[in-house]
Amino acid sequence: MPLKPHTLRPLIKNIAFFGDSDVPENGRIYKDAFETAKILAANGFTIVNGGGPGVMDASTKGAKEAGGETISITFYPEDAPGFEGRYLGNVTDKEIKTTNYITRMFKLLEHSDLFIIFKGGTGTISELGTAWVLAKLYYGHHKPFVLFGEFWYPVISAIKENLNIDKKELDVFAIVDRIEKVLPAIEHFEWRLKQVDHKHCKVCGEKAFMT
Repeated sequence: MPLKPHTLRPLIKNIAFFGDSDVPENGRIYKDAFETAKILAANGFTIVNGGGPGVMDASTKGAKEAGGETISITFYPEDAPGFEGRYLGNVTDKEIKTTNYITRMFKLLEHSDLFIIFKGGTGTISELGTAWVLAKLYYGHHKPFVLFGEFWYPVISAIKENLNIDKKELDVFAIVDRIEKVLPAIEHFEWRLKQVDHKHCKVCGEKAFMT
């Protein structure tokens, strides 16, 4: 029996890196993002980021170290002094320019199949929240995410205890605390997504944002 079309190709190809834009190059977070991107690029994944410094820059440089492909989604702010904007040192193979912060965030989500979220600030929280709600809305066609770092355990625990989070919402992400756990987590998400039966799917016929 021939394989269904969606089993012939990977569902997860482009991986976005979210996290702090202000981490130093000699810091643990930067190094973790660099090494993670390097491993993923060596395994054929395309690395996507917002074109800025910090975690974004680390992911580009890590991918380049392995000869991988990189994409940046950028926004050049003129009247948003709190936003870091484009970092000249973060040079990617392809740059997609946007006109505002919100469009940039949604383009990052659109052009990626999975997200790795490192420690960050309010910008990272907004990216996490948006990725999370879209994963619930389009569950089965959703884009999963990986939360990198031990600190995520108490953060997610507090969210579960104090907010109304259902089982489906807890099924779309994984927490990893070591670099070597990232690739197995991604491979597991790939396998799970390919087990979804789309015969009676209500989303397949739509041009939904996350499909």
